[in-house]
Amino acid sequence: MQIEMITTHPYNDQNPGTSGLRKKVKVFQQPGYLENFVQSIFDSLEGFAGKSLVLGGDGRYFNRAAIQIIIKIAAANGFGELIIGQGGLLSTPAASHIIRKYHTFGGLVLSASHNPGGPEEDFGIKYNVGNGGPAPEKDTAAFYQRSQTINVYKTIAMDDIDLDNIGTQQIGDLKITIIDPVSDYAELMQSIFDFPLLKQSISSGYITLLFDAMHAITGPYATRILVEMLGAPAESVINAVPLEDFGGHHPDPNLAHAHELAHVMFSDHAPTFGAASDGDGDRNMITGRHIFVTPSDSLAIMAANARLIPAYAQGLSGVARSMPTSQAVDRVAASYNIPCFETPTGWKFFGNLLDAGKITLCGEESFGTGSNHVREKDGLWAVLFWLNLIAKRRQPVADIVHEHWQKFGRDIYCRHDYEAVETPIANAIVGHLRSQLPILPDQAFGEYTVKYADEFCYEDSVDGSISRNQGIRVGFTNGSRIVFRLSGTGTVGATLRIYIERFEPDVSRQDQDAQLALAELIELAEQFCEVKKRTGRDAPNVIT
Repeated sequence: MQIEMITTHPYNDQNPGTSGLRKKVKVFQQPGYLENFVQSIFDSLEGFAGKSLVLGGDGRYFNRAAIQIIIKIAAANGFGELIIGQGGLLSTPAASHIIRKYHTFGGLVLSASHNPGGPEEDFGIKYNVGNGGPAPEKDTAAFYQRSQTINVYKTIAMDDIDLDNIGTQQIGDLKITIIDPVSDYAELMQSIFDFPLLKQSISSGYITLLFDAMHAITGPYATRILVEMLGAPAESVINAVPLEDFGGHHPDPNLAHAHELAHVMFSDHAPTFGAASDGDGDRNMITGRHIFVTPSDSLAIMAANARLIPAYAQGLSGVARSMPTSQAVDRVAASYNIPCFETPTGWKFFGNLLDAGKITLCGEESFGTGSNHVREKDGLWAVLFWLNLIAKRRQPVADIVHEHWQKFGRDIYCRHDYEAVETPIANAIVGHLRSQLPILPDQAFGEYTVKYADEFCYEDSVDGSISRNQGIRVGFTNGSRIVFRLSGTGTVGATLRIYIERFEPDVSRQDQDAQLALAELIELAEQFCEVKKRTGRDAPNVIT
């Protein structure tokens, strides 16, 4: 196995965001671009010689080609084994589980999550550490620093590997193991949930369901688990075949993009339960007949009912949410007297809390929920949690949600996304917001009086690391909040996310439409940030 040293030059845009490096496919196809970043990762790591590395992705365009490139670089750098999903496929939560189950050194996950795929669209890559979770900030900073000075990468000359046949191949000192991408994950789900109860509830017709895989990675997982193992009719899983361009659609599980599912769930012939997952399988959307469950409410309801699920029957050690996520789960934690942590956006921030046993459940408002079973958010796990909850409580989704609101109050919540904002404009908006922070406290705007205005800074309670500039918060004396944050998941310009929340304890007022109930706060958000004025736009690209 002849190692080749290929001369290269740095690219100045390889700074990973909250979920790795995401760019347009054509950027990754530049000579040496992917190679540089992978070599920069390996140059920044220590002690992996002879160790195992997990490799797989969501099947989007360039996935197969990227895997072949990475195999050669990993071989040249001295890894002893690569564990690769058949066809190059692995959902992000499944990759996390495989890293943990087989005690591998780490893994490379190829995905741009919920971003669109295809030759003109997005691709992404991130490194997951040995606990199965995304690399922490100190590691991603090291990857970027190395990428700015790199002048050579290692590879070997070899034929492409057959990714489609399960089994083991030996290439010199490198063992390549192609595995069924679903089996280990399905076994894990069976250990968490009450599959006999679910199977009985589905076979009896008590639960009818529709799952939209959005032509993304969870198609094979949902088909195996929901149809083959739990007995749901085959037509219960739609858009089940993973496609390189996700069928030309945006694989983002929300009411705007999962429109086929949404149409059915708000029709007269809606099943008991509807759900969707995203490009790489880590996000979820939960619906019932004529009801959409916000991710913030979903996390809170799961926390309140966790003891009904076999794996969590002994209770929760604690819960955590990202800062922009609504405070609904905080109220559950207070009621059950368990710790509740507020972290920056990005699943890596939950990893330390999970590893330390401080939390059991965690979630983000961006359609991601998870637990201590892996170190990523997990879309299909959340779907099974809700199915198990419905089967155990013998109630429809709407009743479960409304009873929760009656007990804990409702945090009326929405998110407005302004996508592809020109970077200078986005930075100017943030600068304008920062300039107001010292003067906003104690100001009154109608019924809303500002209690605090700050920029969120997080100190990790486990390792003491500090993460600054994690979003701008304006909190009001009545518990309402407006949060502004630039997202790191896009590939063009910047996405400004505005999160708006108002607590409503009055049961008679809890069924209000969110946009109407939050209208005054939405106007205040524009007054503070001036995004419409500065961009010339009339409305957000997406409202969730």
